[in-house]
Amino acid sequence: MGSNIAPVVTPVTVRRSATPVLGPVAVVAAAFTLAQLLLVPPGMGLGWDETVYVSQVSPHAPAAFFSAPRARGVPLLVAPVAVWSSSTVVLRVYLAVLAGVGLYLALRAWRGLFPVRVTALAGALFASLWVTLFYGPQAMPNYWVAVGALGCVGCFLRVRNDPGNRAAVWGAGVGTALMAWMRPTDTVWVTLPLFVLLLGVREWRRPRLLAAMAVGAGTGAGAWVVEAYAQYGGLARRLAEASRVQGGLGWNIAVDDQLRSLVGRTLCRPCTGDLPHPAILAWWFVLPVLAAIGLAVAVRAGRATPTAVPLLCATTAAVPYLFLIGYAAPRFLLPAYALLAIPVADALLGLVRGPGGAWRPVLGAVVVLGVVGHLAAQYAVLARTVERTTASHRDWDRAVVELRRLGVRPPCLLTGDYAIPIAYYAGCGSAHTRGNNANTTPDGILRAAARMPVAALVAPGGGPPGFARSWPAHRAAGFRLYVAPLGERALPGP
Repeated sequence: MGSNIAPVVTPVTVRRSATPVLGPVAVVAAAFTLAQLLLVPPGMGLGWDETVYVSQVSPHAPAAFFSAPRARGVPLLVAPVAVWSSSTVVLRVYLAVLAGVGLYLALRAWRGLFPVRVTALAGALFASLWVTLFYGPQAMPNYWVAVGALGCVGCFLRVRNDPGNRAAVWGAGVGTALMAWMRPTDTVWVTLPLFVLLLGVREWRRPRLLAAMAVGAGTGAGAWVVEAYAQYGGLARRLAEASRVQGGLGWNIAVDDQLRSLVGRTLCRPCTGDLPHPAILAWWFVLPVLAAIGLAVAVRAGRATPTAVPLLCATTAAVPYLFLIGYAAPRFLLPAYALLAIPVADALLGLVRGPGGAWRPVLGAVVVLGVVGHLAAQYAVLARTVERTTASHRDWDRAVVELRRLGVRPPCLLTGDYAIPIAYYAGCGSAHTRGNNANTTPDGILRAAARMPVAALVAPGGGPPGFARSWPAHRAAGFRLYVAPLGERALPGP
């Protein structure tokens, strides 16, 4: 793109004197924190991926295998609590409070770009999604990519209008760094339109902003790249391994997979079965329509730029998870949802406040009824998801109780189905001889069994690995537990 090309969107003038008080945004962030603690019980045990991240810094259990796609941001995030406490409740409360603070700071980045009623409503819309409430207090990266993206784009636009705004320059850099520490590849997709504008359009060039974002990306992605050379033999090999773990990245329409996951399937892999009820899907189809209306409202209000840019970033953020991956998880689209919340909120307020005459109360009633129905559907999905997740984690707890009764206590090693999360619960190490988490061999497990308690876990419908077929089998919480004889003799149950 040449240096003489005109701006692709209409600039907006920020009037500092008109910047509103951000009290409503703080109220939304506080309500979000409270809603997490009330609707997602802090006592809900850690999930599979969470145990991988937390085990990297927790003394409670040996570090689990850290596969190629993962980054070190979440272990750093949870370290202030995990290094001294193994309490899931303490960790969840800490993360819920931090999530509320993160949402507030991300929305604060938009001050002066939109009326405060728009940013407050945008925060409420994003925070009320079941997937946001569910993952806000979890030791997972996706929510933090979302708030990093929201804050980064807001600060980017403020620097666009006021190049001397050092706080916004720093904010854009910090937002980029947060994304990069959490998920480096997501950072590339989210910031792609921003770097294109900074490098390709003369009127958008802001050297300090470009440097801040580049340094921010480098701090997180740099650690991932260094680890790639230290453990995988180079960046290309790590990217190839990450692609393999995720089923091979390439053209694949996963829109229907995302739709199936909206019913509360936290990981839809393989993603089969019927689509959810239309009431569950409705908001997903209304979302792009409202985003388009929001753009039209913004053009009339003279703020096309701060609407078009987040729309572009939301689009690029969603591309890999809608068209390049063969499975789905609703958390993958959190960054896109966060960025779309701004124009969607503008659209809803425009529909309620804009048209006059007899149509205003009609549109207002439609919007209110739609929002109420949407919130009811979100709550229903959240409640079912929390109930199902809590039940599965209790099964893991019951398996641990039986393992301890059988003498499998730290130091110990688990392998087989669900070995990673159950090993963390038990304070054991985990090992796999095949699959995406392969990190040892059958001989390695047998050698471990000679010096510590070892057990192989088999989920319903499965069979034990060859090296464990002669081990005594026991049942607990639907699992068959094959305990190596030495472990059973060395540490007898009470």
